[in-house]
Amino acid sequence: MSSATVEAWPEGPTGLVGRTRRGFRAWRRTRPFWGGLLAMIAGVPILYFPYAKLSLGGLTIAMATTAGAGSLIIGLMLIVLGLTAWFQPVVRIFCGVATTILALISIPVSNLGGFGMGFLPGLIAGGLLVSWAPLPARPEAAEGTAESVAAQTVESTETAEAAEGGAPTAQLPAQAAAEQPLEYGAAPQAAAQQPTVPQPAHPQSAVEGEQR
Repeated sequence: MSSATVEAWPEGPTGLVGRTRRGFRAWRRTRPFWGGLLAMIAGVPILYFPYAKLSLGGLTIAMATTAGAGSLIIGLMLIVLGLTAWFQPVVRIFCGVATTILALISIPVSNLGGFGMGFLPGLIAGGLLVSWAPLPARPEAAEGTAESVAAQTVESTETAEAAEGGAPTAQLPAQAAAEQPLEYGAAPQAAAQQPTVPQPAHPQSAVEGEQR
């Protein structure tokens, strides 16, 4: 479970400690906090053991290898990737993939990944960084936005109705024809039809008809 999927804690006291804790919690929930922390923790043993000199009784043990420079680079890069995931959550997927690859490379390069103390946290950190996602929008905020949009729609409708009531306008024939819906693919009617006036019959044709 990542920090983006856990439920919010109830609000505590309003003192300095409470405000600091709530501010840190809000900051932590907006970024892959645990993945970045484990990546930095994984870089410490990988960076430390190749240059450490441990004493067992009176015997000094040096575990430095010929790949000490590789261990130094891997350890520093893991720490940098953890910090980058904290302050630039947009590149969390790249940081997660790079952390996983560096943890695997540390097995042959840096004393089996710092004797497993850097390898295992590195793999877990890579998975957490890749799988982390930001929190969705709160339902209260979404409802408030919907209510404000509805209120604005009602106000605009009332304003339009008031404007129509104060200054009535007549529709032109072209507008009326355009507003009629098409039925079964019928062609739209003409915008303005000229009335047909019956033409009077020619007097000569009428006389010929009577003679016949």
